[in-house]
Amino acid sequence: MKTPAKQTAHSPHFDGRLQDDLQLMQRNLQRRQALSWLLAGGSAALLVGCGGGSSESASTGSSSSSSSSSSSSGGTGSATTCIANASETAGPYPSDGSNTVNGMVSNVLQTSGVVRSDLRSSFGGASGVAGGVPMTLKLSVVNSNNNCALLAGYAVYLWHCTREGAYSLYSSGEQDENYLRGVQVTDANGEVTFTSIFPGCYSGRYPHIHFEVYPSLAMATLYTNRILTSQMALPRDVCNTVYAGASGYSQSDSNLSGVTIANDGVFGDNTTAQIAQMTPAFTGSVAAGYNGTVLVGVPV
Repeated sequence: MKTPAKQTAHSPHFDGRLQDDLQLMQRNLQRRQALSWLLAGGSAALLVGCGGGSSESASTGSSSSSSSSSSSSGGTGSATTCIANASETAGPYPSDGSNTVNGMVSNVLQTSGVVRSDLRSSFGGASGVAGGVPMTLKLSVVNSNNNCALLAGYAVYLWHCTREGAYSLYSSGEQDENYLRGVQVTDANGEVTFTSIFPGCYSGRYPHIHFEVYPSLAMATLYTNRILTSQMALPRDVCNTVYAGASGYSQSDSNLSGVTIANDGVFGDNTTAQIAQMTPAFTGSVAAGYNGTVLVGVPV
């Protein structure tokens, strides 16, 4: 009578109990390691990774909020959520070197004094002052391609019309003035602040503010260096209040009744998320003036 052959782990008749036990122990160890990684902060990275297919980016260590809000901490924080601002036309009155007035190239970016925060007066030899309801506007500039990281050292050129709907340097009676235009450089928090007047509404356009973003102040001298050209849509409720209740805006009140964001030739094709982000959030009153904040997402 033959003695049965000794069974080993490689034998087809091995019951595999020891191997099964080892595999089970390995799986348990992997689960514990994964749990430790998540508790140590891996969940935040996982959330960002899962959000890669969305037009909005979640920042690590912060909760979701309105796309028109932002938060920062010592210059190292970022906006809570953002998308790339829609690229829009600069329009016919940019004075960034891209067009002419009376046969001469118009470029206020190369005029001494254009780097300023208060846009209400003219500069560089002109002396006019634009009247209207005071408005302070803070822009937070973030990288929409990198979890809304703050963009310090970028230059923002901002311009808009008067309360009557005219543009300095271009409109009849305004060609000798250059108010309501200026450049600021983002600080460590990616922010710039402009003091101006609440813009009017002219026929055919919804109330808006133009701006261009440049990679640095040194580059903010000619339109070919810009990395974003866009426009902000002003909130209709604030427009209604200002135009109906402030001196000098009566024509704007009439013009606003005939236009909406949806039928505007510039804003009409934007998404709801884009409109929400590019519309400043304002607080204040006609008597005290308005303070606004807006988030600018730049895909760099």
